Amino acid sequence: MSTVIQPDGWAVPRGYSNGIVATGKMLFIGGQIGWNPRSTTPEIPATFEAQFEQALANVCEVLTAAGAKPENLTRLTIYVTDKKEYLASLKAIGAAWRKHLGRHYPAMALVQVSALVEDLARVEMEATAVLES
Repeated sequence: MSTVIQPDGWAVPRGYSNGIVATGKMLFIGGQIGWNPRSTTPEIPATFEAQFEQALANVCEVLTAAGAKPENLTRLTIYVTDKKEYLASLKAIGAAWRKHLGRHYPAMALVQVSALVEDLARVEMEATAVLES
């Protein structure tokens, strides 16, 4: 079970939570990029939007494999190679978010990096979830 933390007087965040309090077993999800994890050769979509959705789907699949649901997600860090591309894709990102996570918003951070390990990757996500104890 988790509880969103919102300090008094702070503006309500849009698309994330400032903090989450949770108890239970922790699941740490390693960096997921927007590729097909079942392929023996990297299959990375050409567009940022498709990569974002696939990376988010991969995070959710790890959650499911652990017996968790999107609501168990407490923290998500998103690494992008181009912040402007992320901002230009907010409508598609919102649609992908609602498809995979509904209206659940964990504590999040967005970090722009110069590159990711896979040359064609433009987004990578790592996450923490708290499972029911």
